[in-house]
Amino acid sequence: MSDARVNAVERFYDFHPINARQILDAVAARGIGPDAITEDVLQQHDQDHYGGTAATDRLIAEAAVRADDLVLDVCSGMGGPARYLAWKTGCDVTGLDLTASRVEGATELTRVAGLSGSVRFVHGDALAMPFGDASFTLAMAQESFAHIPDKPRLLAECARVLRPAGRLVYSDILHRGNLSDRDAQRLFDGMAFSDIATQDGYAQQLRSCGMEVVRLVDLTEEWTRILVERHAMYRSLESQTVARLGREHFERYDRAYAHFVGLYQGGVLAGALIHAARPG
Repeated sequence: MSDARVNAVERFYDFHPINARQILDAVAARGIGPDAITEDVLQQHDQDHYGGTAATDRLIAEAAVRADDLVLDVCSGMGGPARYLAWKTGCDVTGLDLTASRVEGATELTRVAGLSGSVRFVHGDALAMPFGDASFTLAMAQESFAHIPDKPRLLAECARVLRPAGRLVYSDILHRGNLSDRDAQRLFDGMAFSDIATQDGYAQQLRSCGMEVVRLVDLTEEWTRILVERHAMYRSLESQTVARLGREHFERYDRAYAHFVGLYQGGVLAGALIHAARPG
């Protein structure tokens, strides 16, 4: 990534409303002490992606995750899906994230949940992954690739670190071909979405790096509903966000999210779960 785009994504997630402190505060508000926190408890608060654990269950089913899988969670954020995946299937998960504060928060939450033996997090760039060739059997991501420019390089890195017959299963924000330059710039300025792909663009780029598209599931209608609900949820955190980051930050994020949701409601943005695989 260029420095400007790296800085934009890091800054966006350094100041995101959902963070380790907010998650642990939500758990404490339920009367659950630190020694009583388990993955069963944590998963009700740490799934910072569209659809929560149900969406991760769909990814698990689509990828046919096994206990002997070595999984890479690309752009792992606060680590909710990585922890849930290991807890539910017994597999080993490595999370990779660009933002150091997210890696630190995810590591702390994983320690608290007692899953450090099977889940760990690495600070690094998805365009230059700090892993050897053929290190994983499955790579996954949820709504994160839209933050990353240079999709051919990103997908080539995913393919490189996968073993033969390895799977890449990810959900992402897409556009239908009618995204204006003005709206694209607003999405970058407000949400740090630096490169929103199309369904056809992804299919072509996956084939170009030697991967086969196994299946694509359209999630647009479901996500439009979820995003309206998430916007209301972020607004419900107004007092905490203002206390931590200030009124100006809250209002700026609220305007950006309202624009983002509006593009879904207007039929400009879409969403899909994409399953691709390396040849065996």
